[in-house]
Amino acid sequence: MTKVQVNGSDRTTLYLAHLDLPPEAVDRFTQMAGTGEWPLKYALGATRLRESFVDVVAIRDLGDMTLSQYLSAAYDVPARALEQDRARIDALTGHAVVLPPQAFDATPQELTIAPPLRLIGSYGEARPTARGANPTSRAARGQVGVTLPAPRGSGNSPLLKLILAAIALILALVLWLALV
Repeated sequence: MTKVQVNGSDRTTLYLAHLDLPPEAVDRFTQMAGTGEWPLKYALGATRLRESFVDVVAIRDLGDMTLSQYLSAAYDVPARALEQDRARIDALTGHAVVLPPQAFDATPQELTIAPPLRLIGSYGEARPTARGANPTSRAARGQVGVTLPAPRGSGNSPLLKLILAAIALILALVLWLALV
């Protein structure tokens, strides 16, 4: 068993595990049953896990794309983060389980990863690039000229006249029906 501490406020680290099961047993293991039983959650030792963020990858379905390329493309994991484990990641066969930080629902927890799962590693996602310099224009500082009041309408809008005519017609019809 492997122990991993998940920081609930971490929004950059994803975990990759290999799933050592025959293909016919993968769905039953990785999907939550109608009874709430979820073997994947138990094998991770997770206290909180969001099924919609768990990505179970059939490696053969990637075709010519390697698993490391998939992690870079799908999760924006920088190539340098995968560099050390690239050969080991790309040598995997069968199924892999990708757990992005959202899968843990911002809940700090200690995972106790047990067979048939085997932790391959944790990898940081690319962080947003730094912002540019702060704007220096007068408008950005809120020092724009005098604010003028909005122009007042004259009430001569053709649409307004049409709406008022329709209301008058409806009122006249209702009044006529009341008198008849």
